[in-house]
Amino acid sequence: MTEAYTVDLGKTALLFVDPYNDFLAKEGKLWPMVSKVATEVGLIDNLKKVTAKARASGLKIVIVPHHRWKPNELDGWEHPNPYMLGGYKKQIFADGSWGGEWYPDFAPQPGDLVCTEHWGSSGFANTNLDTILKQKGVTRVILVGLIANTCIESTGKYAVELGYHVTLVRDATAAASQEAMRCAHDINGPTYAHAVITTAELVAAL
Repeated sequence: MTEAYTVDLGKTALLFVDPYNDFLAKEGKLWPMVSKVATEVGLIDNLKKVTAKARASGLKIVIVPHHRWKPNELDGWEHPNPYMLGGYKKQIFADGSWGGEWYPDFAPQPGDLVCTEHWGSSGFANTNLDTILKQKGVTRVILVGLIANTCIESTGKYAVELGYHVTLVRDATAAASQEAMRCAHDINGPTYAHAVITTAELVAAL
């Protein structure tokens, strides 16, 4: 960043993608996949810093949850993609399961918004996220959560197509490898995001 990052609180929302036990708890089904990178970047601590500062400053927080799978619900689908099939077969975030519950530190708080669940990677596709944001006068979004090169990237790209200003927070997310993180933030991120910053920069701006 060559200029100090600023936040317009009245027009900005923090989008927290997939704060589930299966991602963030050590016993979660996906934690082993992201744990190395998550530990290296200090993911949990950074998410705590971001959400605490966001609430203290009055920044809107919107939870952007992945679909919670139910048995047999993809039966008969013509074109489920590999990402969907992987989560479905392993029943990641299974409906009614512990893994599909909110990670306690990041459960929605009074005043937070929770949009409808996305089936693929984008938090906007086939959900009410765009409607919620527009009704709240939001034109700028800050993305945190999981995973950097899938749901975060897809949600950010979709947001840009809808006309939003997009900020990525490189150490408030994780992925299966540092290579995937580099692609998400250093290669793909600059092609669509308006800012790629750190947790420290975001906290300072708030």
